[in-house]
Amino acid sequence: MRKILLFLFCVLLYTQGFAQATTYEIKKDISYYPASEKADAYREERCKLDVYYPKNKTNSSAIVWFHGGGLTGGDKEMPKELLEKGFIVIGVGYRLSPKVPVAAIIEDATAAVAWTFNNIAKYGGNDKLIFVSGHSAGAYLGMMLTLDKKYLAKYSIDADSIAGLIPFSGQAITHFTVRQERKIRDVQPIIDEYAPLYHVRATAPPMLLLTGDREMEMLGRYEENAYLARMMKLAGNKNTVLHELQGYGHNMVYPGIPLLINEVNRLSKEIKANYKIGL
Repeated sequence: MRKILLFLFCVLLYTQGFAQATTYEIKKDISYYPASEKADAYREERCKLDVYYPKNKTNSSAIVWFHGGGLTGGDKEMPKELLEKGFIVIGVGYRLSPKVPVAAIIEDATAAVAWTFNNIAKYGGNDKLIFVSGHSAGAYLGMMLTLDKKYLAKYSIDADSIAGLIPFSGQAITHFTVRQERKIRDVQPIIDEYAPLYHVRATAPPMLLLTGDREMEMLGRYEENAYLARMMKLAGNKNTVLHELQGYGHNMVYPGIPLLINEVNRLSKEIKANYKIGL
C-alpha cells in the first residue's frame, strides 16, 4: 500500500511540475496593418489581434484563428480548447459588411497573416509553422487568402509557405455576403474570383476541410467542400482531406478542434524534421 501511495505521490508531483513547466502570456489589441498606412477610425477599431503564446519557448506552432459571423458580425476570439496546448494562438478581428465590401475584409485577413509571418519569432514562433484556421466566414477568409496567391503576394509572402489550412465549415463557392452585395439570393450559387473553388491548384498547402453533417449544415456547406476537395485532387493537389462531422450542424467547432490539433501536430512534426527545426 505504501508503495502504491508513494508511486501516486510521485506521479502527482511529476504532472504538476510538467503542467507548471509551461506558462502562457497574452498580448491584446495589436494593430496588424503597417503603421505607415493611413487608416480611418473604423479600421483602427476593428483591425487588431490578440496573441496567446507559451513563454520561454522557441519554434512553437502558431494557429491564426478567424471568427465567424457571416462577414457581418462577430469579434476576435480564441477557442478555449486550443489554449494551453503548446501553441501560439492568434485571434484576429476584421472589418465587417456592410460598412466595407468583402474585398476589404479579405485584405484585412491577409494583413493579419502577413503580420504573423513578420512578427511570430518575437513570440517564440517560427514562420515555417504558421497554420490558418477559423469557422464559417473566418474559414472562408482563410481559404481565400491561401488559395488566391495574389493577396499575400502584396506582402512578398508566398501563400504556399503557410504550413496548413484547416477551415471549419467554410464557403467554397462565392460567399453569400458577396452575393448579397450583388442582390443575388443565398440559394443562387456562383463561382467567381471570390470563391475558393475558383483558385484550386496543385501547389496549395495541405488542407483539412471540416464540415458538419450534410443534412444539418447551412446551405449545402458539406457539398461545397466536397466539390472543393474533388477539384483540388483533380488539379493535382495530394494534400486535401475532407471530414464530415456527422450529427453536428454548422456549429461544429467544438468536435472539430481535436482534428485541428492533431493536424497541426502532425504537420509540425513533418516540417520540423524536413527543415531540421529544433535539432
